[in-house]
Amino acid sequence: MQQLTNEQLDNLARDLDAIRDEVMADVGERDARYIRRIIRTHRALEIGGRAMLPFGFLPPLFIAGTASLGIAKILENMEIGHNVMHGQYDWMNDPSLHSQTYEWDTVCTGDSWRYTHNYEHHTYTNVIGKDRDYGYAVLRLSDDVKWHPGHLLQFINFTLLSVFFQWGVGLHELETERMRRGEIKLSDKREVLRDLMRKGGRQAFKDYVFFPLLTFPVAPIVLAGNIGANLIRNLWASNVIFLGHFTEDAETFSEDMLEGESRGQWYLRQLTGSSNFTGNKWMHILSGHLSHQIEHHVFPDMPAHRYREIAPRVQKICEKYGLHYNSASFASQYKTVLRKVFHYSLPDRIRTRLQAA
Repeated sequence: MQQLTNEQLDNLARDLDAIRDEVMADVGERDARYIRRIIRTHRALEIGGRAMLPFGFLPPLFIAGTASLGIAKILENMEIGHNVMHGQYDWMNDPSLHSQTYEWDTVCTGDSWRYTHNYEHHTYTNVIGKDRDYGYAVLRLSDDVKWHPGHLLQFINFTLLSVFFQWGVGLHELETERMRRGEIKLSDKREVLRDLMRKGGRQAFKDYVFFPLLTFPVAPIVLAGNIGANLIRNLWASNVIFLGHFTEDAETFSEDMLEGESRGQWYLRQLTGSSNFTGNKWMHILSGHLSHQIEHHVFPDMPAHRYREIAPRVQKICEKYGLHYNSASFASQYKTVLRKVFHYSLPDRIRTRLQAA
């Protein structure tokens, strides 16, 4: 990690705090209108998708219905659910948009996400051994994890995690890696498992039983559309999240760096452990503005649609302190993720030779 003096760290914190204070003082009706407009768009897309799928025996309507429903799920998970649960709209005092009670359209329970993501991931971002989002306990992405032959299958694990992402996130709090090491038992996670089965069961029933049976003569078509919509959401959400921290230039940290960590050091870790990708307005919206992962990790409770506005100022602050502002196109960042997944699937001696070539 880039080394800064204590004075520089204090100044870095003041510079970033100034941006946050300015934006949060301006939060108000403009932001309320924005999130309400996104909610209306989500509902229209979901209703439209579900209305088209019963006519999916016509290929254009099947494609349009599946895409509409998939995009609706993306909007709800990324731009609404994720951001609402970070407390970005608590100030509205709207019970349906409160961070502690919001329940989203995915297998993972809101409470589980608030713990594993809001607390663990945002507190211990990219700290090996503390941030279990880094690799999701199935991917080796740094030298801190000892290589074993099972890592040769890493690309298969990467693909499966992407395809079944909502289930991977739902299972995350079970800490299966600790179970494999014998540190905890399944019985220790009885409550988490119960909540997961209840929420996962409801989601599976809704998408794979209720809506198909509602249109019984064409149930297989509607079922296929729902499976396709969930796949669209899973692939997009997983790749957006992977690009946020798995790129080659995103730094990782050791646990001893947390000892006595100041506010400036915390900001520095968020800036250097995260990465952005560029795109048009709708790419930002559909990513939940996690295309600005750097800004999100510095200001997680700021309305996310503001990140595009403040990104140039955050980049200038990085330049001021000689910090790398990790941003590139979606394709470029995704290539580095694939390269990283591949390299760390190999034995260290082979990986070292390949990287040196």
